[in-house]
Amino acid sequence: MQVAAPGPEDLRRLAELRLARPVVVSLYLDLDPAEFATASARATEVTSLVDEADRRVREREDLSHQDKTDLRASIARVREYLERLQADGARAVAVFAAEADGLFTPLKLPTAVRSRVEIGRAPFVGPLAAVARREVWCVMLVNRQEGRVLRGSVDGLRELGSVHDDVHRQHDQGGWSQARYQRSVDKEVADHLRHAADVLFRHFQRQPFEHLLLGGPGEVVSDFEAKLHQYLADRVAGRVDVDVEHSSPEQLLEAARPCFEELRARRERDALARLESGRRAVTGLEDVLAALNERRVEVLVGSERFAAAGTRCPACGWLGGADERACPADGTELEPLDDVTESAIELALQQSAEILAFVHIVDRLDEHDGIGALLRF
Repeated sequence: MQVAAPGPEDLRRLAELRLARPVVVSLYLDLDPAEFATASARATEVTSLVDEADRRVREREDLSHQDKTDLRASIARVREYLERLQADGARAVAVFAAEADGLFTPLKLPTAVRSRVEIGRAPFVGPLAAVARREVWCVMLVNRQEGRVLRGSVDGLRELGSVHDDVHRQHDQGGWSQARYQRSVDKEVADHLRHAADVLFRHFQRQPFEHLLLGGPGEVVSDFEAKLHQYLADRVAGRVDVDVEHSSPEQLLEAARPCFEELRARRERDALARLESGRRAVTGLEDVLAALNERRVEVLVGSERFAAAGTRCPACGWLGGADERACPADGTELEPLDDVTESAIELALQQSAEILAFVHIVDRLDEHDGIGALLRF
């Protein structure tokens, strides 16, 4: 299984899944090498998480005997998968399982996520959204015969693939022979750049990204950019000055970081300006939840440190403040939530909304209660 952030369709599919019974196990395993570098450390964490899942099942008084039987079967399958897990560079793993309903979805993630286990009627996908929203960058390095494709964010880059084409070197024989030879070399270089552009576009088709950085010799990069599909050309956000063939992902990240941070800061400023203008925008938890319930949210905006208690309807997913008692849509008794944030993210994903977490101007957003939404209408 490839290490990759979930794409929008993956997130939406999981977020929209809601079963009639609370038999979905969602488990996140942190594989951050700073803490879980050894097999024994990972095994201890797996045991701890699975034991926690078993304890949750035993203590749930609202579960029927069949619910508990089905959950234990799901937990057993999750345990078996994790005990055989090969990390392959993953920084975390998410597993969603409901054995009786045929659900078993493991994901290897490129970003560390806190270990946790949840049991409910739907997959717990809030942490996945945090991973996905960071994975919006692609970096393409290209010279006259090599190409490298990397993907990631300010948290890290990983190499997806490479391109190599045999291109003859120039010579200095002079005369007509030199001119013919040079035309042949120029064609080989142009073919290589078209090949690299095609490879990059196929990566984009499999898993779209929002922004593209280009790196390599200036003239080559300019020729390469001219060959990009318009979808990719529209996403070019800058260039990086690195050695195409020998730069490590860590060195490339340092070169790219200023571009990452500047664009993220600009997006935060633009979103804040719209929130403060009030133009198809709301701030504060009550108004944001109302817009989410009405399926009007285009972008859910929040501080990464935002947290607030709330309530959720177990039948339809309606979200409300901590003081609400019954769902206004169907009268169902609401279940309390210590933090409504994750449920708000899930509801946003169900309506194909973007998630924008502030990290640069958090204090400015806190002046508006730390949460807001840009609206479609």
